[in-house]
Amino acid sequence: MTTGEKTGIVAFVLASALFVLWGPVWSLFPLAGFILVCVAAPFLTAFGFFLPVICRGSRSIRCVSLTFDDGPDRTTTPLVLTLLETYQVPATFFVTGKNAHRNPDLIARILDQGHTIGNHTYSHDPLIMLKSGQRLKEEIIKTQTVLAANGIRPLVFRPPAGITNPKLGSVLAELGLSAVNFSCRAMDKGNRRVSGIASKILHRVKPGDIILLHDSTPWTENHETPDNTLLASFLTELERLLNGLKTRKLSIVPLSELIGQAVMEQSLPERQGLR
Repeated sequence: MTTGEKTGIVAFVLASALFVLWGPVWSLFPLAGFILVCVAAPFLTAFGFFLPVICRGSRSIRCVSLTFDDGPDRTTTPLVLTLLETYQVPATFFVTGKNAHRNPDLIARILDQGHTIGNHTYSHDPLIMLKSGQRLKEEIIKTQTVLAANGIRPLVFRPPAGITNPKLGSVLAELGLSAVNFSCRAMDKGNRRVSGIASKILHRVKPGDIILLHDSTPWTENHETPDNTLLASFLTELERLLNGLKTRKLSIVPLSELIGQAVMEQSLPERQGLR
């Protein structure tokens, strides 16, 4: 039973009791409260109101994991991969099926460097959670199909912007996927705010955090168009973050190690196993 279902039962029981004791007006308060929680819950990325959501690992170990959303991007992702290789740190890339289809060579490079991949829908439609469960299922399956060509099957899914809904739990259960969100981010709006990414994360980060980053092309300050000239600033921020985590003695570990479960299944002979 989900948190949402439990909360709904409690609200109904309390409303019934108040109806008997003090009349219909009082019974409306717990029901109204439940409705307000249901409206807010999709945007509370770590709440897990509608379904179980993994948002961090154990706080008892000084480890964190890096995750990159929205790629792979033809310009940014190769530079991110080079930096990760230089620092010898792992990451999980939550890719969109659309970008994966366009850039199969980047998917291959991500895997060849030992990183893992998660499902982030096909189109990254920001309104996908307002659409039917069937549409959501199709988006996820389409991405799984694209990635299967690279010999992998992601076992984790991250919804766009981390937003959930009541339909997502049953869809993921049917497809054998777990929801993984995040517990630390810079509020960079998909690399639309590159400045200060490192300092914002380092100010908030705690042991066990799943850190949200993006490997999409940085955008200009007016948020209208991607701007490749900001790439150097973004990479500087990323390097500051890696050095800052090291200074704070926070080890960067694979997401699977942090959360204690596999995030990707490999099917090609040279890539068999779970990561």
